Amino acid sequence: MSMESIPENVRTNYEIHEWKHAIAIISQDFPDEWEDILAVLDSFRLKKSWIVHPGGRKSKVSEYIDSFLYKRGWVEKHFKTEMVVDGMSMLSPTHKVDCFKNKIALEIEWNNKDPFFDRDLNNFRLLFDLRAISVGVIITRCDDLQEIFNSLGRGSSYGASTTHIGKLLPRIEGGGGGGCPLLIFGITRRLYEEGNNGNSI
Repeated sequence: MSMESIPENVRTNYEIHEWKHAIAIISQDFPDEWEDILAVLDSFRLKKSWIVHPGGRKSKVSEYIDSFLYKRGWVEKHFKTEMVVDGMSMLSPTHKVDCFKNKIALEIEWNNKDPFFDRDLNNFRLLFDLRAISVGVIITRCDDLQEIFNSLGRGSSYGASTTHIGKLLPRIEGGGGGGCPLLIFGITRRLYEEGNNGNSI
C-alpha cells in the first residue's frame, strides 16, 4: 500500500508523509476511520477570514476538523495510564488527543508553539507502546502558507517557532515518534480561498 491509495485530490492539496506503513495499517485495518480522514481532508478549505480574524481559544481550522470528525463518532480522548513496579502503582498521565476513534489518534497543530509537536509525538509513542493506539495522525500547515500570512499582515502571528511541517519532520526523522506508525498531512496554499463560502461548521 502506498501513496497511490490516497485520492488524487488529497495528494494534490496536501503534503503527505508516512512512517512505518501507516497508510497500509489505517486503510486495511481501520477502513471506516480512513474514510473519515479522507472525507475531512477532501472537504476542508482554508478561508481568508480564518487568517484575518483567527477567533478565540481554538482556531477555526481546528474547530472545523474537530467538528467534522466528532459528527462521525470521533471524540476528544484522555487516557488514564499507570505503571506498576513490584506491586506499586504510579500514575503515568498522557496528554489528551484531539480526535480519537478505534485506536486511531489524530492531532491538529495549526498554530501552536512548536514544542507541542514533541508533546504529540511522545504521546503517540507512549500510547502505541501501551497498545492503546495503532496509528498517530497529525494535520498541520505547510511552510508555503507563510507568504499568504505575510500578504495579509498576519505573518508575525505565524512565526518560525510555531507548528508547521518544517518543524515537525526533523523531529520524526530523529525518532521522536518511537515505534508508532505516523501519517502527516500538511495543508498547502492550494487549499486557500479568498472568499468565505463553504466550510460551514
